[in-house]
Amino acid sequence: MAKMTAAAAAVKVMQSEGVELAFGIPGAAILPLYESLKDSDIKHVLVRHEEGGSHSAEGYARASGKVGVNIGTSGPAGTNMITGLYSAQADSIPILCITGQAPTDKLHKEDFQAVDIAAIAKPVTKWSITVMEGAQVPWAFRYAFHIMKSGRPGPVLIDLPLNVQKEVIEYDPDADEPMEVFKPRPSRKAINKALDMLNEAEHPLIIAGGGVINADASELLVELAELTNTPVVPTLMGWGAIADDHPLQAGQVGLQTQHRYGNATFLKSDFVLGIGNRWANRHTGSTEVYTRGRKFVHIDIEPTQIGRAFAPDLGIVSDARHALEALVAEARERKHAGRLRNRDAWTAECAERKSTMLRKTDFDDVPIKPQRVFQEINKVFDRDTRFVTAIGLYQIASGQFQQVFKPRNYIVCGQAGPLGWEISACMGAKLASPSAEVVGVVGDYSFQFMIEELAVAAQHKIPFVMVLLNNSYLGLIRQAQKAYKMDFEVQLSFENVNCEEIGDYGVDHVRACEAFGCKSFRVFDPKEIAPRIEQARALAEETQVPVIVEVITERKTDIAMGPEIDQINEFEEVLDVKRERGVEKAA
Repeated sequence: MAKMTAAAAAVKVMQSEGVELAFGIPGAAILPLYESLKDSDIKHVLVRHEEGGSHSAEGYARASGKVGVNIGTSGPAGTNMITGLYSAQADSIPILCITGQAPTDKLHKEDFQAVDIAAIAKPVTKWSITVMEGAQVPWAFRYAFHIMKSGRPGPVLIDLPLNVQKEVIEYDPDADEPMEVFKPRPSRKAINKALDMLNEAEHPLIIAGGGVINADASELLVELAELTNTPVVPTLMGWGAIADDHPLQAGQVGLQTQHRYGNATFLKSDFVLGIGNRWANRHTGSTEVYTRGRKFVHIDIEPTQIGRAFAPDLGIVSDARHALEALVAEARERKHAGRLRNRDAWTAECAERKSTMLRKTDFDDVPIKPQRVFQEINKVFDRDTRFVTAIGLYQIASGQFQQVFKPRNYIVCGQAGPLGWEISACMGAKLASPSAEVVGVVGDYSFQFMIEELAVAAQHKIPFVMVLLNNSYLGLIRQAQKAYKMDFEVQLSFENVNCEEIGDYGVDHVRACEAFGCKSFRVFDPKEIAPRIEQARALAEETQVPVIVEVITERKTDIAMGPEIDQINEFEEVLDVKRERGVEKAA
């Protein structure tokens, strides 16, 4: 046994669990942990806001599949992390937030920055604890990693009183190893029944949720789809589990981030196999419309998710990878024995919708229509590009018009949707995979929420390209306010006396980016979008700092959405493409 401080033991555990990077801000109540961190192999990135640190940890975890770590001091440091914890919990992302705390004998005396952060964090974590004894610290950290990775992944908060961190304990790191992670497996009987139901269906679909990506099971998903000849609908969190240009990728379904062909295909289906998804309401709309006329099998790692939105015809508790391994093995046997039905007519019908039921993007308008921005993004970036975006009308347009080809290449906060997420998440994603090209897609209001985090990327040489759509409006809320017949307190425009070039579009984002040590361009003409993005890519590589391409878009654009998946309002021109002698023409 070795004697060391509890803080040093905590760092030893993190190292043994594979932690290589932590985000955070040091403060008086967490300095013993930083003292031990200083002498470790764990790299630290100093952020400008604890919420930014938690979102950076999210971006890192979402891109890498590893645990993201964020560290802060007592009091407001922990409360600032709550939004990131909520975002991680909502999307099943494993991040560890560590906070300092007042000494244990001061907790009941309203000491400076003493707050019961463990109680505050409890509803948005898998586990939160204030460790009251030094000897418990290494085991609390060990259990934290076990619980973050077991079952449905999620976040943990560990709160460390100052005196507990300093306490000298006996701990032998050589005799301590990571705990076994629990991932439930399906029964063979349940798998056979699920395949029986799929095989009996005339028009089946597979819904691929974020659990497929969390389980690194995308290749198995594609193999199952190909073996059974079944079209696949990815959810927003599962986007990239099957490439957009795969013949069996059937498009997204939902009220907002959806494709015309995706919704149309779903409404024609008679059976749905959901894997690692949670039937989110923006995907389903009302369950009455969503479930009508079709049977459901739901496979999820979390037992209480099954039946939460609606009762499936068959529920299976299983990790997505284990379930897909079993489904693929059984499907291989059945295919070899000739016991899988031919569905060429159904898949051809789905492919026809995918190639014809499109939305127009080739607008030449000035100010620029956002649809054109995503057309240019698709042209410029290749199949390996990793996109990061958050919430708002720009993200809904992104979900309708962008293309994604690989898992972990569309990093989005799906359920919580906090504004200000993108800059920090881009940093985390880039640090997770330094060789990957990371591209943020952001609206002007979200960009302003946590713009100070650009300084972190500049300081630590974290390059990425960010496409900023500036309509000087809270676009999504403006569109929602139409139901109330108002346009109230959603305009961000004003005449900037320091920048005549942008007229009444308000904030001079170019100058703001430069003030934080980054580079930026502004685009008014749609023909200049692609050249400026290419220039930004080269400049980011050269300078090793973020480069922002601000696109001045039209003030008011309504993006297709509706109250039900069969009642989507198309506000702009759609294309029902007809092919004549190899030429596509709008009907």
